[in-house]
Amino acid sequence: MRNPTHSGTAHEVRIPSGDAWLHGDLVLPPGAAALVLFAHGGGSGRHSARNRLVAQRLQEAGIGTLLFDMLTAQEDQVDTQTREHRFDIPLMTRRMQDATTWAESQPELHNACLGYFGASTGSAAALIAAARLGDRIAAVVSRGGRPDLAGSAAVAAVTAPTLFIVGGADPAVLEVNKQAHAQLQAPSRLVIVPGASHLFEEPGTLDQVAKVAALWFSAYLLPVEQQA
Repeated sequence: MRNPTHSGTAHEVRIPSGDAWLHGDLVLPPGAAALVLFAHGGGSGRHSARNRLVAQRLQEAGIGTLLFDMLTAQEDQVDTQTREHRFDIPLMTRRMQDATTWAESQPELHNACLGYFGASTGSAAALIAAARLGDRIAAVVSRGGRPDLAGSAAVAAVTAPTLFIVGGADPAVLEVNKQAHAQLQAPSRLVIVPGASHLFEEPGTLDQVAKVAALWFSAYLLPVEQQA
């Protein structure tokens, strides 16, 4: 996996989704041939420190990243009070699909291989969107994901190689990820990070997530000559 000296500059973008506009940060390292779209968990957004750490590792590997707010500012305010949107998987799935369509329409991304990184509830939206979009999505990574919220039919329909990363100290989520791993028909792997809880707050655990995610995406998104 390459390690370029310049990982790219962030550009703020606006993504249309129905009547809404979603704000995002797009980073494209020089010569990037791949892009990973991030699906955040409930109550999180493009400024998530955890997802930004993973995104930075991907950028260092020469992979572009798109972190975007899956809720509008107004929706986020409502969700803070009522929590009514953070488990709205159909809404998040539509927004993942709309963000994918937007990315594919950008001239600089026209030939890019696309991947999804989903965290917590966002992984359910990433898996459903990947199942619907088929070979338009080349790889998926789920961190502490909730594939049970996607449903077994959607999980089984995913064709993209999928990596499940779960904390060893997160037993309930580990169990649903084991089930999803067994249901998946595409190439897949389950990585258990010892001692990590759901949010991977323990020292060094998030670094492990970023490392294995970068290796997975590099293997499935980048041309062979860029993987060394």
